[in-house]
Amino acid sequence: MRHSDTKILTTHVGSLIRPSEFVSLLKDLDAGDASAAARYPDRLREAVEQIVREQADVGIDVVSDGEFGKSSSWSRYILDRLAGFEQRMGLGLGAGEIVAKGRDRDRFPEFYAEYDKTQGFVGTKGNWVCAGPIAYKGHDLIRRDIDNFKSALGRVSAADAFMAAVAPGSVVPDRLNEHYRSDADFIFAVADALNEEYRAIVEAGLLLQVDDAHLPIMYERMVPPATFDDYLAWADLRIEALNRALKGIPEDRVRYHLCWGSWNAPHTGDVPLKDIVHLLLRLNVGAYSIEAANVRHEHEWHLWESVKLPAHKILIPGVISHATNVVEHPELVAERLVRLAGLVGRENLIAGTDCGFAQGPYVQRVHPTIMWSKLQALVEGARLASGKLWHRRAA
Repeated sequence: MRHSDTKILTTHVGSLIRPSEFVSLLKDLDAGDASAAARYPDRLREAVEQIVREQADVGIDVVSDGEFGKSSSWSRYILDRLAGFEQRMGLGLGAGEIVAKGRDRDRFPEFYAEYDKTQGFVGTKGNWVCAGPIAYKGHDLIRRDIDNFKSALGRVSAADAFMAAVAPGSVVPDRLNEHYRSDADFIFAVADALNEEYRAIVEAGLLLQVDDAHLPIMYERMVPPATFDDYLAWADLRIEALNRALKGIPEDRVRYHLCWGSWNAPHTGDVPLKDIVHLLLRLNVGAYSIEAANVRHEHEWHLWESVKLPAHKILIPGVISHATNVVEHPELVAERLVRLAGLVGRENLIAGTDCGFAQGPYVQRVHPTIMWSKLQALVEGARLASGKLWHRRAA
């Protein structure tokens, strides 16, 4: 993983908004259209090539495949790649809900009643239940995604490239278990299966990004009635499981993304970063991608005044928010980067986004044109910060 040795590098969280014609094809595919199924492989490859080229054109240094090969969402996609799960209707979210029960939904029920209808999710598909031994079966799918991405990378100049995969704790935050004797056995089985996907990504020469939104989200769903110590025990097991899933993978090939959920809502029940940072620093990863731009968490940059980033590791703060259509001014982006560079070192900083701009094929947090304007502001802000941090005039 490259450090910012000569300038502040730029990246994002991974999930980008799909082109409208590609979304139309996906809807036909979901409806069982045979012609859509025949056209899908070529169109997916073309869409990945396009999104990689657009990232390079705007100036992003460390690019992704946009997560275009994921079938449903950033986390649920993996359930198509794991044996042992079956879908049960009538479990999990209520009809139309896109955020599970928790303090935020309890406090703002009228807001969520309107919000759920606008987010690109229709109804509920129930929940997934572990009914048998878990094993990885997604070899063809991950190979397809890697091949498409690497083919696209061969046509651009990028400093590095990453592919996202879900963390064990975000695969089974609240999935029902009917097979394993304990919660630990259950999540360790998931971790062992995920190791195959993780290794495939790294062995292909790509950086692995592990997405783990559910680690902090479960706090506001559990506490109360559970205690904070109960939540920490739950989270501690998920940290242990992720380290198990990363067995055999060099730390410097892994970046860990943590956020409080991508939905642009109040988030008044979020767990403070200071209360869980000690868990994150136990992970065998080389970089931490953490929200630092949205108005609920931007103040937490002060945490790095008292918490030392481990040696040789990288902080990827979100300096662009996915949750508002207001485009950040490059001077603000630079200001955020310069103050963090003073705490963790300029070489240990990569400019990123808070979260993905699309958590699934039919979801977008901002308009596509605004997404690209935000990424341009990210690049321009990093250029300004580099000029200040390396005491040179920005181009």
